[in-house]
Amino acid sequence: MTQVEDTSRDMRITPDSFAGGYFRNAVYRHWDPYEDVPQELLESDRQKLIESEMTEAEFDGLRGTIALFGAGEEAVTEDLAPLAIVLDDIDDQMFITSQLYEEAKHTQFFDRYWRAVIDPVARSRDFELTQPTDQRYFNEEYIALFEKNEAAMKRLLTEDSAETRAKAYCHYHLTVESVLAQTGYYGLQSAFSPDGPEMFEGDETIHLEGLIEGITYVRSDEGRHVGFGMQKVRELIQEDEVSSNVVQQTLQELMGHVAGAVQGDNMTIDTAPLVEYAQEKITRRIEILTEEEAELPPVEELVKIEDATAG
Repeated sequence: MTQVEDTSRDMRITPDSFAGGYFRNAVYRHWDPYEDVPQELLESDRQKLIESEMTEAEFDGLRGTIALFGAGEEAVTEDLAPLAIVLDDIDDQMFITSQLYEEAKHTQFFDRYWRAVIDPVARSRDFELTQPTDQRYFNEEYIALFEKNEAAMKRLLTEDSAETRAKAYCHYHLTVESVLAQTGYYGLQSAFSPDGPEMFEGDETIHLEGLIEGITYVRSDEGRHVGFGMQKVRELIQEDEVSSNVVQQTLQELMGHVAGAVQGDNMTIDTAPLVEYAQEKITRRIEILTEEEAELPPVEELVKIEDATAG
C-alpha cells in the first residue's frame, strides 16, 4: 500500500507529464477490435481472396504473415508485465497499463482475422488448413528475437538497473515494436493497399480493406508505444545513467534477428526491400536516441499513419 502512505505529492497523477500525455492520447484514440473493424470488410476480404488467382503458396505466405503478427502480439502482451512492476512512477504505470491492454486488442484482431478470413478461404479453395500456432511459420531468428525479449523483460524482476531497463526498452519498444512490427505492417500495406507505399514490383495485388483497416489501428497504437520507449532510453542516456554504446550495441545485435525474421521460409516476395527498410528504421532510431539535438516527434505525429514512411 505504498501509494496510500505516500506523502511526497499532493495529487495522485501528473496529467501534464510525458507519460500522462501519452496515457491521455491512448484514451482519446481508443478503438474496439470487435466493432471498429466492420465485419463486412472482413467478409469482403474473404470473398476477394476466394475469387482471386492467388496460388496456394502465395496464400500461405499471407497466412504465415498473419500467424507471425498474431504470435508477436500475444508474446508482447505476456512479456511486458515485468516493466509495469518495476516502474515506480504512477504516470508511467498508467501508460504501461494502457499498452498492455492495447497489445491484447492487437492479439484479438489477428485471431479474429484468422477465423473470419483465413480459414474460410482455405476451406473454400480446398487449400491445406493450418493453425496460427503451426511452427512452420516461425523461423529460428524470429523465435530467438522473442526469447531474448522475454529474457530482457524478466531480468528486470531480479536486476532492476538503468542498464537493464535500457536493454528492456531496446528489445521491446525499439526492436520488436519499432523495427520488426513496423517493417511488417509497412510490407502489408505495400502489398494489400492501393494507397500504401510502393515497395514490391510485379502485378497489382488484392486490396484487403479489412486487413488494412485493422493494422492501421494497430500501427497507430504502436507509434505511441515506440515513442514512450524512445523517450525513456533518451532520458537514461542524457542523464548519464547508461552509455549510448550499450544502446547502440544492443540494437545492432538484435537487427540480425530482425533481418532473419523478415526473410522467413514462407515468404513468396522479394524480402530485400523489407530488410532495407528495417535497417533504415534502426539507424534512424539510434540517431534520435544518441544525438542531443535530435528531437522525438510529438505523440500526435507518432500515431498518424497517413504517411507510412514517417517516424
